[in-house]
Amino acid sequence: MNKRLFPLLAVFGALALIGPALASARIIDLGALDSVAKPGCPGTPCYAISRTTGYQTRNATSKAPMVVTRNGRIVAWTIALGKPTTKQIKFFDSKLGGEATAQLTILSVTKKSKKTPKAKDGAVVSRQGEIVKLKPYFGKTVQFALQRSIPVKKGQIVALTVPTWAPALATGLDSSTVWKASRGEGQCEDTQGQTSQLAAKQFSDYYCKYTTARITYSAQIVSDPTPNR
Repeated sequence: MNKRLFPLLAVFGALALIGPALASARIIDLGALDSVAKPGCPGTPCYAISRTTGYQTRNATSKAPMVVTRNGRIVAWTIALGKPTTKQIKFFDSKLGGEATAQLTILSVTKKSKKTPKAKDGAVVSRQGEIVKLKPYFGKTVQFALQRSIPVKKGQIVALTVPTWAPALATGLDSSTVWKASRGEGQCEDTQGQTSQLAAKQFSDYYCKYTTARITYSAQIVSDPTPNR
């Protein structure tokens, strides 16, 4: 596992200096990866998440693994990446808008849009992290420190936006494993159309659910400290 841990080590040190009055601050690995979450590349076919924003709604251990449980700040995020072949990389690059990229997106769940009253549910972009090029890390699990930490509130959702494509999809899992994509009705099979949420306050329907698959990412949150009583 290839990780850039210095930011988190610095956070641990900072918490230690805060003192016992604020000792309830914690580091939370939201959507923590495990040995089951292995991307399905290389392989035939090589599965990738493409041109959408998605988040896990259910996995083997949680019914809402990417819902923020405490107010805090995201300081880093982790992604496990498959290792597609040169031929597969060329194919994805040509069909899906260019080289593999991804970024964190913080969503606030909202009511149905007036323009799309038939939508099952939807979400609005609250904040986003920087876009990262993924090719140098194919075949590895890597942690990216954010240049600027992202504040999050309890109940928000930490999603992954993939403007192009990313070999970050574990497949063949239990049927209770589910993720959602920012695609509307009739778009669930369209993996080339651009449905990524790429701007603050952008609303998207989350009509499409995909079972037996998991997006292989997690987010590291430092919760807001609260005084001991």
